[in-house]
Amino acid sequence: MRLYKSFLAIVVFLGFISCEEVVDIDLEDSEPKLVVEASIIWIKGTDGKRQEIRLSTTSPFYEEELRPVTNASIAVTSENGSTYEFSHEQNGIYINEEFQPILDLEYELELMYNDQVYTATESFESVSGIDYVEQLDGGGFAGDEIEIKAFYTDPANQENYYLFKFTDEDVFLELYEDEFTDGNQIFGYFSNEDIETGDVISIQMEGISKEYYDYMFVLRSQVGTNQGGPFETMPAVVRGNIVNETNQDNFPFGYFRLSEADSITYSVE
Repeated sequence: MRLYKSFLAIVVFLGFISCEEVVDIDLEDSEPKLVVEASIIWIKGTDGKRQEIRLSTTSPFYEEELRPVTNASIAVTSENGSTYEFSHEQNGIYINEEFQPILDLEYELELMYNDQVYTATESFESVSGIDYVEQLDGGGFAGDEIEIKAFYTDPANQENYYLFKFTDEDVFLELYEDEFTDGNQIFGYFSNEDIETGDVISIQMEGISKEYYDYMFVLRSQVGTNQGGPFETMPAVVRGNIVNETNQDNFPFGYFRLSEADSITYSVE
């Protein structure tokens, strides 16, 4: 009887092993798409001459990192006829060190890659700037978080849109528009349970167009509600303002925009 029980235990154990079968799913790779990170940012108090554009392509499903593009041709031309060529430096980053930022002027991006031409047009958006930063305790749902408020004065009788970047260890993005705050002093808000006394937080405020505001609003909403797992509902494709003039079906990801920005660092007390 004891021998029978031992034999039965071995059979059950081997049965469990046989159930642990590795299944390889052969996913069909789609054609890589161009990814364009073309944000021209002019920080107040600087000449804004050094600008960069980053190019990459999408990668297969199980790869997390994008693949840098090193063999493209990039030029940005202003409404007044000035053309700025961007040269590849490293890892898909293209640099121009003679850029001349002019607010409210229209600029056109022209990009050539794999015998295809991509274009986009956008105006250089201004920003009022940060007036001062205020710290308050008692934030968050439990009332035990530190709040950071970056105050700014919205220009009156203008339609304005803003992007705030709060950088602690990670980057947190906040979007604002002035439909109900036109001409008033208002603030960009940041609160996080991990903020502690002594932390140094970088705050950047950027003026953006309505089109970029809408683009970022949809993009941020999707990132915030979808964790990206293989069995999650995949988000809809969010298309930017860059058009493939050669083959419109082969559209790129990303956005071309130009923003004046104000930047400040704040030490948490």
